[in-house]
Amino acid sequence: MTSHRTLVVVAHPDLAASRITAGLAAAVSDLANVTVRHLSGASADRRFDVAHEQALLREHDTIVLQFPWHWYSVPGVLKEWMDQVLTYGFAYGSGGDALHGKKLHLVTSTGGPAESYAPSGHNRFTMDELLRPLQATAHLCGFDLAEPLVVHSAPRLSAEDLAAHAQRYRELLAPVPAAA
Repeated sequence: MTSHRTLVVVAHPDLAASRITAGLAAAVSDLANVTVRHLSGASADRRFDVAHEQALLREHDTIVLQFPWHWYSVPGVLKEWMDQVLTYGFAYGSGGDALHGKKLHLVTSTGGPAESYAPSGHNRFTMDELLRPLQATAHLCGFDLAEPLVVHSAPRLSAEDLAAHAQRYRELLAPVPAAA
């Protein structure tokens, strides 16, 4: 029996300057059967090696898209990756069932507090509403979409709170022990 494998796709416009995205990625990078893929260094001239990226997706059972919430969407590098890698015939459409049945986790951080993501809040919409395009993408690709992990108030997050979120993330991705 093969082990369950998880691919964490980390997308940040400036990972070197990131405390939250980089910290969360580092927190899961040593887990057994977890591959962390940093998109910031994976493309040449904004072009990805599509065959390699698709092979990585095929080789893993769970896919995690980890990114900061950026202008009510994913950062540009993740959108470019999705446009180039999640192609017709691979991720959807005729013969495009390579991702069917794989689990998809969304792990994101926001600049604002949780209460700002409500109909009466500053942003006017809930995170569930704002994540609809990614939910639609998951559906189109045949992913089993898990409950998102959203870290709010990223710029004001204390070291202790970041450690708690990192521990929660580790628990989310930790391999489940085989039944005895």
